[in-house]
Amino acid sequence: MNQRVIPLVDERLLGQQPQIPAHLPAPTGQLLDSRGRAVKDLRISVTDRCNFRCVYCMPKEVFDKDYAFLPRQSLLSFEEITRIARLFAAHGVTKIRLTGGEPLLRRNLERLVAQLAAIPGMEVTLTTNGVLLPKKAAALKAAGLSRVTVSLDSLDDTVFKAMNDMDVPVSDVLAGIDAAAAAGLGPVKINMVVKRGMNDQEIVPLARHFRGSGHILRFIEFMDVGSSNGWRMDDVIPSAEVIRRIGEHFPLEAIDPNYTGEVAERWRYVDGGGEIGVISSVTQAFCSTCTRARLSTEGRLYTCLFAQSGHDLRSLMRDNRSDAELSAAIGSIWQQRGDRYSEIRTAATAPLRKIEMSYIGG
Repeated sequence: MNQRVIPLVDERLLGQQPQIPAHLPAPTGQLLDSRGRAVKDLRISVTDRCNFRCVYCMPKEVFDKDYAFLPRQSLLSFEEITRIARLFAAHGVTKIRLTGGEPLLRRNLERLVAQLAAIPGMEVTLTTNGVLLPKKAAALKAAGLSRVTVSLDSLDDTVFKAMNDMDVPVSDVLAGIDAAAAAGLGPVKINMVVKRGMNDQEIVPLARHFRGSGHILRFIEFMDVGSSNGWRMDDVIPSAEVIRRIGEHFPLEAIDPNYTGEVAERWRYVDGGGEIGVISSVTQAFCSTCTRARLSTEGRLYTCLFAQSGHDLRSLMRDNRSDAELSAAIGSIWQQRGDRYSEIRTAATAPLRKIEMSYIGG
């Protein structure tokens, strides 16, 4: 019998893993990987294009030269995305986050949101740079989107424009945050990627601005995602330093996570001014509780943000494979997952050629 095989990613970055036949019977019950981690979250990139050229994600010198963006026919259709999402739901996924690139560049995205929100027990969220939210927030909410996360790396126009490299002012993003809140997509989570010497002076001003707003500001350590952002450990501001800087102005106290596997460590202002979070993938790896899978724009499944390659689900779908076969392939991939990149990160692993964040989402 001829068997179609799915190439498996080198998940430990230490060698090749075996190939898994796509005809295996579908696993039953909650999927656990080789380290006992369940799959609960699916991040879906709906486009590899973006209207920003952020220096830590899509630097202009790389993406505006010879970079080949995906042709339209390579992208998964909304129906293909929904089919995969339903199979992941059967394996235990309860939350989907739509990402990009910039997901709001995907035409009629609210139609996909409606399809995904119709999956029983599924929460649908979205990460965006925010500039298109004034036009899209109300329709997305009506379609069933639960909430949004908006990226904002500075309140200073000069710094912010240097980081997005597209001359987009801060006011455009703030308008998007306001539109999301007005549409009922709050509390809005606001992500700041902190890079030493570029925007770390903005930590306290951002904290001050959003204190008492009802929104949740989160500070993300600059990570070596992909191979084009020039990452160096010297550019990383540890989360502990972020907390110290803010605490000098506004006393903070740690609070419990909302759920097991939450990536952000939560802190609240002692005076009741709200909460902030820190995401410490570099200095305090949380691989041991990672429950996230990622689906690229063209249908490749990745089991780690720092992966070197993925698993082709689109070919299986377009080869008319049944739901049972596709489900079995997903199950086999997850069960053999052993990713722990942030735990083994060294000077030697950081330069490895990894998939760009704009391709698989954050």
